[in-house]
Amino acid sequence: MPVNVRITINGETSEVPAGSVADLVEHLGLRPEQVAVEVNKDLIVRDARERTTLAEGDRVELVTLVGGG
Repeated sequence: MPVNVRITINGETSEVPAGSVADLVEHLGLRPEQVAVEVNKDLIVRDARERTTLAEGDRVELVTLVGGG
């Protein structure tokens, strides 16, 4: 049975599958190269996303980059 964690994403409480920050980005359908991730006010660099796991109560901020002119 899959395990979920309750976290806050951009100010909204969500229940997501337990795993790494990289797993969350994939779960949300975001392109890893176009998103900045902060967990509990710490910036998570792209190289650290696989080894940074999410825990119950974490506060995540996601900022996506949008091109245009």
